[in-house]
Amino acid sequence: MLLRRSTRLIKPHIGLYSTIVEPKLNLEEFRTKENDPVNHSKQHIGKFYKIDDGLKKKLFGQGGLPKKYEKQIKTFNEACLMVRPQAVEVMDYINRTDFSKPVVRYLLYGERGAGKTMTMAHLVHYGHQNGFCLVHVPYAPDWYKRPKEFGPSATHEGMVDLPLDAAAWLIHFKLQNNDLFTKNDVRISKTYDWSKREQTAAGSKFIELVDHGINRAKYASDVIAALMDEIKIASTAGKIKTMVLIDGYNSFFYEQTRVFSDTRKKHPVTPDKVTLTQPFINITNYDWCNGVCVLTADIIGMLGWERESYLPRYLLGKEGFEHLDPFVPIKVDKYDERQFDSCISYYVNRKWIQNTSEGFDKELKFLSNSNPYKLMELCNSI
Repeated sequence: MLLRRSTRLIKPHIGLYSTIVEPKLNLEEFRTKENDPVNHSKQHIGKFYKIDDGLKKKLFGQGGLPKKYEKQIKTFNEACLMVRPQAVEVMDYINRTDFSKPVVRYLLYGERGAGKTMTMAHLVHYGHQNGFCLVHVPYAPDWYKRPKEFGPSATHEGMVDLPLDAAAWLIHFKLQNNDLFTKNDVRISKTYDWSKREQTAAGSKFIELVDHGINRAKYASDVIAALMDEIKIASTAGKIKTMVLIDGYNSFFYEQTRVFSDTRKKHPVTPDKVTLTQPFINITNYDWCNGVCVLTADIIGMLGWERESYLPRYLLGKEGFEHLDPFVPIKVDKYDERQFDSCISYYVNRKWIQNTSEGFDKELKFLSNSNPYKLMELCNSI
């Protein structure tokens, strides 16, 4: 165990005297001073590293971290991520990738609360530090469960637009990649006509295309489709290297949504009828190179009840599985002994756990079954 204990008597809330454990912690046991994920390796697994506040706002200001974890960040007054073995595994694969070959697709899967989103966040940070163009969808199911606005597409008959969600994603893309496109003068390959008076001419900068979608939300979905095509062209030409990261990817292939074809909300549509869907399915195809795709299959990413199984074939369905095949499955497991001890030590250090009576860690391990999310929930009231 990481906790070395001394004891004293204090009076707990229930009014009885009991033995309380005060951990004496060596920070090196649960933290690492290596805050650049490019340098993370097996020796850092189970340790927490810190993300700079400015960088956190840039990478996750528009989403990408669980809401309860965001609250925890405010409480702890710092943003720290644990280095999980699955993140190190994917980073090792990427470091050894031949980018002249078609893109490799990695699929993170696992039980609810095991840490797929947090592993994805670690990989977003890694991609940024490694100079990738980030195509990051913080949580795709939100588009189909909680759309900000929907309406008939002006350019695709029978399709439905999510203009505000599309414009919000373009803002997210710009925040993450603005520095990259400022340094690299990457330009679009052809002219895009949006209306009789509006167009983005061939040779325009990527950011000009993005800005048009932000300023004219009516065309935001079409701009995203054009942007995905241009990213594939630029990556294949060797002008940029791209990292696609989509949390809740299986929601693209589920048959139910809360997006409707009319304002009376009588006729829900399937994801394939939403204009935002196809561009992100296309970018995960293997018809381009100089990139990598990291996706998650989320057991609660679909409308309705939690799914019975977290396995990729079940969550993706026949269409989604065949689209990705072949892919590399990466199972995100619950904490092992080392990671659990490290998390407990971190919570105690940040005063998140204050009632450290004898055997509290064993009790938490039993109640949470070493599930990271359940552990966080249980520690809320300690």
